[in-house]
Amino acid sequence: MNDLLTIYIKKLQNNKLTRNTIDAYTRDVKRFIDFTEKRNETQETVDNITIMAYSEYLKKEGKANSSISRSIVSIRNYYKYLIKSNLAQNDPTAYFSLPKIKRNIPQILSIEEIDELLNQPEQLTIKGCRDKAMLELMYATGMKVSELLSLTVYDINLESLYITCNNGRKNERIIPIGRHAISCMSEYLKVRYKINLNNLNLLFLNTKSEKMTRQGFWKIIKEYSKTTSIKKTINSYTIRHSFAVHLLQNGAGISAVQELLGHNSMSTTQIYSTVVKKNKISEIYKNTFPRA
Repeated sequence: MNDLLTIYIKKLQNNKLTRNTIDAYTRDVKRFIDFTEKRNETQETVDNITIMAYSEYLKKEGKANSSISRSIVSIRNYYKYLIKSNLAQNDPTAYFSLPKIKRNIPQILSIEEIDELLNQPEQLTIKGCRDKAMLELMYATGMKVSELLSLTVYDINLESLYITCNNGRKNERIIPIGRHAISCMSEYLKVRYKINLNNLNLLFLNTKSEKMTRQGFWKIIKEYSKTTSIKKTINSYTIRHSFAVHLLQNGAGISAVQELLGHNSMSTTQIYSTVVKKNKISEIYKNTFPRA
């Protein structure tokens, strides 16, 4: 691995970023360095033209604009660090405009569909009890998958009806929990010891008594979505999106939803308002137009 990249990675680790974030930065920067080496370019000769060529290369690879933008931002942050550390003089991304990202409206489940999905796990088994608790807690809090899988037994307070969520960026937030999630969590905690053979503090474990991976959770979602009558595509983001929209539909303010989701920018949360408005217009049309 490039020596400068190795130094940069250590800097990221010292900043206590999440493992997923560090892996993403490393992957993006390493791919760019490999690209420049194939073009026989050095750090001193890399410029704006190189970045343009790399962007076109990623497009030909079939990368979406969002992925290309993320890669360029990763490279930009890398060069900012090099310049600040006197390891480079110029940032080749300085005059490069990031490709516009089209925000897709997220797939949302109705309340009835959420109920059907969350009722799929069979609580008579330890796995079913765990899966039910995970799905109910995710819908009750709107947490990201990475946040859900990083929870420890010390983060949840069933008596006070809240959970402490820390996404690894030092912005801890307290999220209230509803009675359905509390009930399912109580049942799960009664049997959790049976799969906690390694005596870990993690709240949710896989069948090997280890930390569950994102892929493992994705398989759980797919497993239960197949047994429902729901025709929509359901993935690990669907429950979080549905949580946000259902709050707004029932009168929650967008600033409160932003805080619950842990969004830094209101614009990120705003897309859920678009979904609510679209649904309202559709409902008004169905109820008022004679030939709807």
